[in-house]
Amino acid sequence: MITLISLFIVILVSITVVRIGAVALEMTGLSKDVAMFQAQSAFTGVGFTTRESEYVVMHPVRRKIVMILMFIGNAGIVSAMATLVLTFVGQSVEEMRMRLLWLILGLIAIYLFGRSKMIDRWMRGLIRKALERFSSLRVYDYEQLLGLSKGYSIGVFEVGKRSWLKDMRLRDLKLDMEGIIILAIYRRRDNREVYIGAPRGDTFIRAGDRLICYGPDEAIKRLSHRLKGKVGDEQHIKAMDEEADRRKAEEKEIMEMEKIESSTKPEPA
Repeated sequence: MITLISLFIVILVSITVVRIGAVALEMTGLSKDVAMFQAQSAFTGVGFTTRESEYVVMHPVRRKIVMILMFIGNAGIVSAMATLVLTFVGQSVEEMRMRLLWLILGLIAIYLFGRSKMIDRWMRGLIRKALERFSSLRVYDYEQLLGLSKGYSIGVFEVGKRSWLKDMRLRDLKLDMEGIIILAIYRRRDNREVYIGAPRGDTFIRAGDRLICYGPDEAIKRLSHRLKGKVGDEQHIKAMDEEADRRKAEEKEIMEMEKIESSTKPEPA
C-alpha cells in the first residue's frame, strides 16, 4: 500500500505543479485557458506545437517557466510510472485486484479534486499570493482591465471575399463610431505571415486578413458577418446609431453618479 500511496502523492504533486505553472504563465499575460493548456503541454511533453507556444518561447519569463515544467514533468512522469509498476510487482492475484480497485477509486477521487471549482479558486488564490511574494512576476487582470465582464471582448475573425471591410481604408470604415477598435492585423504575404500592430487610418483591409478587434461583443460578431452592398451599409448606420445611444446612456449614468457624489459630499467646516 505504501507504493500505492506514493503514486497518489506523485500525481497530486504533479497536478499542483501544473497549476503553479499555469498561474505563473497567466501572471505574465496569457489567458487562463491558454496558460493551463501550455502548462499541461510542457509538463507532459506532448502537444506543445500550438500557435500560442510561439508567444511562450519568445518571452524570456514564460520560457523559463516552461523549461522548469518540462524538467519537473520528466521526473514526475518517470516516478509515477515506476511507482505504478512497483505497486503490482510481487503481489498475488487477489492483492493485485484489491490494489487495482484502490487505484481506480483513488484516481476518481483525484479527478474530482482536480475538477472542483472551489478547490481551484482556493489553490489559484494561494498560488498567486505565494508567487507575488516570492517572485518578481506581476499580475495583470486583463478581464478587469479590458472590461471583458462588462460586455466588451477581443475578437478575431478573417475578412472574406464578400466582406463589407474588404478593400477599404480603416479611416473610411469609421469603426470607432461603432465602438470597435482594430488592434492588429495578421496578413499573409509571400508565404509568410506579417503582423501589423496598431494599424493606421490609411491601412487597407484585404481579403484573408485576420483582424484583432476590441469592442462590444455583439458589435464584433455582427461586423464579422457583414457583407458588401446596401444591406451592409445600412447595418453600419444602425450600428453607429446604437453605439451613439449606448454612449449617451453611459454619459447620463456618469452624470447621475457625479450628482449623487456631490450631494453626499460633506460641507466644508
